[in-house]
Amino acid sequence: MSKKKNEISEWYVDHSEAIFKFIVMMIHDYQKAEDLTQETFIKAYKFYDSFQHNSSPKTWLFRIAHNVTVDYLRKNKPLFFIKNLFLTIDVSPLPEEVVEIKEGVKEIYKLLQCLKSSYREVIILRKIKSFSIKETSEILGWSESKVKSTLARALVEFEEVLLKEGYDYEKKMG
Repeated sequence: MSKKKNEISEWYVDHSEAIFKFIVMMIHDYQKAEDLTQETFIKAYKFYDSFQHNSSPKTWLFRIAHNVTVDYLRKNKPLFFIKNLFLTIDVSPLPEEVVEIKEGVKEIYKLLQCLKSSYREVIILRKIKSFSIKETSEILGWSESKVKSTLARALVEFEEVLLKEGYDYEKKMG
């Protein structure tokens, strides 16, 4: 197997699940997210030689996934439902706690849909996926200062959405 195929295969094993979850959070269509995840890795393979290794493979792959998803959204204006939610749980909660957690996550994702896409993307990347400011700027193609300012505005707007919907929460996102 060539170095290129080997490396893309390793990246797929290491990052495909996270990329899939990122895409599904953006479009809320499980099957289309699978397709776009595959498209991400096909493009990574196709443009492998353009990867200059000045960012991590994960950041580069998320940048491709972001672009693939934005292209899809431009072509197919959003009419989304939350069909599937993915949740990794470190401890073994009771079944009723799992249902409660999933309902809470479902509500958060519904509320994120109230935000404009740039706000939703920056919150997902920084606060849910835990990318650094630098990585987020590389994925979105923004300056680091734009990431910071957009995140600040997004969190204020998200807080307003939460309050409008009657949610009582502690400020932990900022």
